[in-house]
Amino acid sequence: MGERPSYDEYFMEMAHVVSKRSTCIRRKVGAILVKDKHILSTGYNGAPKGLKHCSEVGCLRENLDVPSGERHELCRGLHAEQNVIIQAAVFGVSIKNSVLYCTNTPCVVCVKMLINAGVKEIIYSGEYPDDLAKKMLSESDIKIRNYNNKNLSGIEKMRKI
Repeated sequence: MGERPSYDEYFMEMAHVVSKRSTCIRRKVGAILVKDKHILSTGYNGAPKGLKHCSEVGCLRENLDVPSGERHELCRGLHAEQNVIIQAAVFGVSIKNSVLYCTNTPCVVCVKMLINAGVKEIIYSGEYPDDLAKKMLSESDIKIRNYNNKNLSGIEKMRKI
């Protein structure tokens, strides 16, 4: 019988499973919000409910060769972090003081939402190139941790993102 995963391993693996539902052509992202070791909500990136998926209609950002981390308004999809917040709201679940497990660091748009939603910690496994998001996180009370650098101190982790 195998070793039981830690809660971080368990929740991060779930975030990666959630990302498999993504309909984005460029990047598959999954996110889950957890509080007291219980999942509150899940989200992945893709077009709004009822609209055609990017995999069906194409990607304007791809066609215009827009680099990651820029021109978010040209994307028809919602980010995983946006969807995880929206799903909690739809079902009336408070996410204040929750922990976000996400397959990537959030963009600046998502960071602003996470700050105002009262998320207390972000644990991520992949990088997203957005310097303003990193700056805003460093100014916030949100603790951020790279899941892949488990042995680093908090300050060293912040320098890595």
